[in-house]
Amino acid sequence: MSMQDPISDMLTRIRNAQSSRKSFVEIPFSKAKRNMIYILKKEGFIRNFEIVEKNRWINVLRVYLKYFNKKPVIEKITRVSRPGLRVYQKSKSLSEVMDGLGISIVSTSKGIMTGKEAKRIKLGGEIICKVS
Repeated sequence: MSMQDPISDMLTRIRNAQSSRKSFVEIPFSKAKRNMIYILKKEGFIRNFEIVEKNRWINVLRVYLKYFNKKPVIEKITRVSRPGLRVYQKSKSLSEVMDGLGISIVSTSKGIMTGKEAKRIKLGGEIICKVS
């Protein structure tokens, strides 16, 4: 069975793991997902991540989730652009998430980055998701 939207699957796995208070979650590996997870780590939404080799051909991302006072640090993680409806914005239109407390992850011509970084270097792109 093929997966139609792997990024939505990744976000759902994180959401479900946090609602059941798991310490980590495993996600099928791809470079785009690795870059998104790296941004989440850099912005302080997860503790850490590592690439684990399941067997010779299959790698997974093991994402260690972060909690504060027994509550998940990621309150809300939503997919914005999806295969059926792509959402693009110019750099001037990139807005803050929760007045700067959250982030948006944007796919630009220079790679995947936060909305703040994209706005700073004046690049627009596809809004992948918003995290708060």
